Amino acid sequence: MNNTVDELTVDYEEDGILKIKEIDKEVLSKGAWATVLFRYREWQENDTYGPDRYVIRRYKKSGGEYRQQSKFTISSNDQARRIVDALSRWMSDEDAGERK
Repeated sequence: MNNTVDELTVDYEEDGILKIKEIDKEVLSKGAWATVLFRYREWQENDTYGPDRYVIRRYKKSGGEYRQQSKFTISSNDQARRIVDALSRWMSDEDAGERK
């Protein structure tokens, strides 16, 4: 059960193997709707975990429990860097506009 945002995870176990292992998470918003950014690794065929991956998930609290409503998986480190770069540029532009 996921009664609080802190209990939300992407960990996934199958046949006694942790197939998706959460490395870290950042809660972006809380409340009736919660948004969480997860950093995780997936179990590979060669019995090791692959590279870091990232996903943003939106949850809605219903009946006292959070249920996933949507997700966006960041497909590569390059895509993650481009998102960070764009947001940084836009925020810098916005900050510059506020100073004018």
